[in-house]
Amino acid sequence: MPYVSVPNDLSKIKTKVAFNLTKRQLICFGAAAVVGIPTYLLTRSAIGNSAALFLMLAVMLPAFLLAMYERDGLPAEKVVRNFVRSRFLWPRVRPYKTENFYAYLSEKKEVPVIEQAEKKPAHPKGTR
Repeated sequence: MPYVSVPNDLSKIKTKVAFNLTKRQLICFGAAAVVGIPTYLLTRSAIGNSAALFLMLAVMLPAFLLAMYERDGLPAEKVVRNFVRSRFLWPRVRPYKTENFYAYLSEKKEVPVIEQAEKKPAHPKGTR
């Protein structure tokens, strides 16, 4: 009987649509082709084949990055959004400040008691 291994974490499995690619990858690769191929065809006569090829690669690279890059289960645009938020939009140092409710309560109750105790002598004269 053949043995087939089943991964432990089934949430990492992505459904493949066509050519063993996910829907996201197909959309991004299609967008890259729609932008890159006309770029190559329109610029190869003006700047030459090699330069047009490199220009096409530079134009298509962001779409490939969006299709393939994933970190900690997050796609590239979410990783970039989180980086920009934490680096530029939100403050770098976030001090930990709390309000100690119990200190406030003890301050209000104990201070008058201590003040009254200081006003009264502990041992009145003549009681010893």
